[in-house]
Amino acid sequence: MSDSSSLANPIRLQVMANALAGIAEEMGARLIRGSYSANIKERRDCSTALFDAQGSCIAQAAHIPVHLGALSEAVQAVIAADPRSGDVFVLNDPYQGGSHLPDLTVVTAIPALEAAAVICAYAVNRAHHADIGGMRPGSMPADSTEIWQEGLVIPPVRLARLQASGALDWNEDLLRLILANVRNAEQRRGDLQAQVGANTIGLRRFRELLAQFGETEAWQLITGVIDYSCQRMQAQIRALPDGVYTAVDQLEGYGDPPEPIWIRVQIEVKGDSLRVDFAGTDAATTGNLNAPLAVTRSAVLFALRCLLDPSAPSNAGLEAPIEIVAPSGCLVNAEFPAAVAAGNVETSQRIADIVLHALAPVAGSLSIAQGQGTMNNCVLGNRHFTYYETLGGGQGASSLRPGPDGIHVGMSNTLNTPIEALEMEYPLRVIRYELRQDSGGHGRQRGGWGLTRSLRVLEDCTLSLLTDRRHHAPQGEAGGGSGQVGINLLNGDPLPSKISRPLQAGDVITLHTPGGGAWGSIDSTAGAETNGIPCSDSGGE
Repeated sequence: MSDSSSLANPIRLQVMANALAGIAEEMGARLIRGSYSANIKERRDCSTALFDAQGSCIAQAAHIPVHLGALSEAVQAVIAADPRSGDVFVLNDPYQGGSHLPDLTVVTAIPALEAAAVICAYAVNRAHHADIGGMRPGSMPADSTEIWQEGLVIPPVRLARLQASGALDWNEDLLRLILANVRNAEQRRGDLQAQVGANTIGLRRFRELLAQFGETEAWQLITGVIDYSCQRMQAQIRALPDGVYTAVDQLEGYGDPPEPIWIRVQIEVKGDSLRVDFAGTDAATTGNLNAPLAVTRSAVLFALRCLLDPSAPSNAGLEAPIEIVAPSGCLVNAEFPAAVAAGNVETSQRIADIVLHALAPVAGSLSIAQGQGTMNNCVLGNRHFTYYETLGGGQGASSLRPGPDGIHVGMSNTLNTPIEALEMEYPLRVIRYELRQDSGGHGRQRGGWGLTRSLRVLEDCTLSLLTDRRHHAPQGEAGGGSGQVGINLLNGDPLPSKISRPLQAGDVITLHTPGGGAWGSIDSTAGAETNGIPCSDSGGE
C-alpha cells in the first residue's frame, strides 16, 4: 500500500487509533494487577500513555485527568536528561514535569525496530504512591509551606535499563535511596516494580505494532491520527462564536473561616484557536494549594475536551489549537520551592470548574452546573500504615439529565476502596458509607447527591484532610439551586476544610461530601420529579 493511500484510508487510521489506545489500556491493566498498594490496585489511581520521540502524546488510556495532561512535561524533562534506548527513568519533581510528590512517573525509552540504539517512542505511566516521605504519613500534609516538607523530591533520573535480552538492570543505589526515605518501603518497591513492568509491556506491544504495519507506514498513520484529533478540535472551536469569555471562582484557603483565594480566567475564541489566560489570579500562597503549570494545563485540557469533543482520539492533536498562559508565580503557575500537595487535587478542580463556567453561555445543552468541586482527600497513617482516599460526591446537573450521585467529579477518576479491602489492609473500620440524601441542588434537573463516610481508627495515627466546598456551595446553572456544602467531623465536632492533626485509637472521622448544583429554575416545573426524586425545599441533612 502506498503512503498516500495509507493516509487517505480512514479505516486504517481508525485501526491504528484503536490499536494505540489498546496498548495504553493494557499498560494500565498490567499496572493495576501488578501493584501492591490498595491505592493503585483497588482505587486505580494511575495513568498510562505513549509518546513519540519528540515528546508528543500519541495515545493515552482513559485514566486520571489530572495525570494525563501533565505527562508531556515529564517526558520533555526526561528527554532533556539525555536518555538511551531501553532506559527507564523515574521522577516526581513538580517543577520538572511532575504534579505532586506522591505521583511517581516512570518513563521507558522504546528502541526502534531497525535501529535499536535509536529511541522511537516512550512508554509512560504515573501512579499515586501512598507515601513518599515528608513531614506526615501519606505525604499530603495540610500544613506544608515548602516542597521539601511533602516528601522526597526526585528529578528525572535513571531507575533501570532494559537489556536487549529483556532483562532489567536496576539502579540498586537509587532504589535504596528512595526506599530509605519512605514509609512502608516494601510496598513502595512493589508499586515501582509494577510501574516498570507496565511500561515494559507497552514497549513490547508498540514494537509489535510497528512490525505489523512496518515502521514507515505505522508512523504515517500515527501522524494521521494526531492530525485527525487536531482537526476535530479545531472544528469544535470554530463552531463557538468568536469572543472573550470570563469567569472567576474561589478556593477556600486556610483558617476558620478560610480566606478566599481567587482564580480568574479569560478565554478568547478566535477562528479555530482558543487562548486561556489566567491573568488576575491570586499569587501563590504560603500553603500548598499552589499548582505547577503542568497541573493547570491538565485541568484546562480536561474541561475543554469534556465540553468540545470527548470522543476524539486522545493525543497531542487535541492540545495543538489551545494556548494556555498564566503569570509566573501565581497560584496556577507556582514557582519552586512552593508547596503543591493540594494544588494537584483541589486547585485543579477549581480550574476545571471556571473553564466550564466561562464557556457555559456558548455551550448550549452541554452546559452543566457545578459538581462537588473537591476530591475530599483523606489521609490516615503512622509508621506502620498509610491510607489515602479521595471520596466521590454530587455531579452538577445539565439541561438533559440530573447530576449523578456519589461519583468522582472533575480531575479525579478513581474508584473507591472497597470496604472489605480497606478493613483487611488497614487498622480502620467503616462505620457508615451511604449517599447523602437530598444534598444536591433543586431545580428542573436536580444536582447529584454527595456521600457520607465514617471511619473509626483502631490505632493512634495522624489525620490530614485536604477538602473544599465546605463554606461555598457548588452553584447551579440557569437558575438551578446550589448543592449543599461538605462537612468534616471528628467525633461529631466540626473540622476545618484543611487540617492535619493527631488521632487516638477509637476516634471517628466523618466526611459528608458536597452535592452538585441543579440546572434550571424549580419555579417553572412546580411538582416535577427528576430521576424519580420529587423536588423539594428541604435542606437535606
